[in-house]
Amino acid sequence: MRDPIRLMNIIARMNVGGPAIYVTLLTEKLNQPDYASTLVCGTIEPDEGDMMYYAEQHGITPIIIPELGRSLNPLRDITTIWKVYQLIREMQPDVVHTHTAKAGFVGRVAAWLAGVPVIVHTFHGHVFRGYFSTSMTLLFIWLERLTARMSDTIITLTEGLRRELAEEYHIARKAHITVLPLGLDLEVFRSTPRKQGAFRAQWNIPPDVPLVGIVGRLVPIKNHALFLHAAVLLKQQMPNAHFAIVGDGETREQTEALVDQLGLRPNVTFTGWQRDLPMIYSDLDALVISSLNEGTPVSVIEALAAGCPVVATAVGGLPDLLDQGELGTLVTPEDAPALAEAMRAVLSNPPDAERAQRTMLDRYGIDRLIKDLDGLYRGLLAKKRRGR
Repeated sequence: MRDPIRLMNIIARMNVGGPAIYVTLLTEKLNQPDYASTLVCGTIEPDEGDMMYYAEQHGITPIIIPELGRSLNPLRDITTIWKVYQLIREMQPDVVHTHTAKAGFVGRVAAWLAGVPVIVHTFHGHVFRGYFSTSMTLLFIWLERLTARMSDTIITLTEGLRRELAEEYHIARKAHITVLPLGLDLEVFRSTPRKQGAFRAQWNIPPDVPLVGIVGRLVPIKNHALFLHAAVLLKQQMPNAHFAIVGDGETREQTEALVDQLGLRPNVTFTGWQRDLPMIYSDLDALVISSLNEGTPVSVIEALAAGCPVVATAVGGLPDLLDQGELGTLVTPEDAPALAEAMRAVLSNPPDAERAQRTMLDRYGIDRLIKDLDGLYRGLLAKKRRGR
């Protein structure tokens, strides 16, 4: 009987978002008897939501290297690389799979130095637009080009992101990039009935008012200001419309101040971080993404799997995720009137949710991803063995 493939997933930190869910499910599903999987991560920042509970619910106890959670600093991270290198030398993984920018740099350099047979990195999005100054962005692009050469393949979640990385930023050749759509456990969203009323009751939102929500971190890239300016315009046409802001983060205070400045306080509910997301999507009439840049937002997949319509800015991976507008409404970024009109149209004439729901379940189910990754790892390992 063959020994299991030793797999090490490395992520910067388990903060709220799709990557934390992704690595947890990979570590859980790719396990005995065919795999022996380990999850390595850093610690979260004080103002971030912590998803370590999600790993624990799935029986995963990550190995913590605190320095992994800090922002990327190539000089300071020599120490971080050394710590990850020592762990890799101790555990001798066959495959190191890194996720997010910081862990992608540190993990791949350490794995390359340690002689790991197969090194893979997943871009869940990128930080080349809307995050940093021009000089810092150019540094990150250079680092990604360097570590791409250490990778046996790079994974993107959409074809659009693959094109961006290859043709716009020249991170790697297209042939060196593999497209594997996200994989999630979506059954709980599919099986939760629409309009249960529990979320509205919990937050004293009347059962009969139009309810639009935005779910995710309160950070500049998510552009909650656009959502609120669109809410003002929508409220002029639908005075009883209500808006739920689910999540927390560094821009919470200024977002609350903007709500008051725009006179929206009676119509807006801040919930902070929430764990029971199926209950939330059940009661929303529409989910909105107002971001300046996105990879493949898990909230969109979950909402559509739950039968909740989506309105989103046409940025990053969202056009591919929504089949260029076939599965949800796409609007021009930074256009409050367009976003308001799209919300009004969805609330006035809700789309048939069945096709989008079926597509999400077929395309983004966890079993499909596990099968795809298993084939990818085994193929790369076999290629390395033939080469030796």
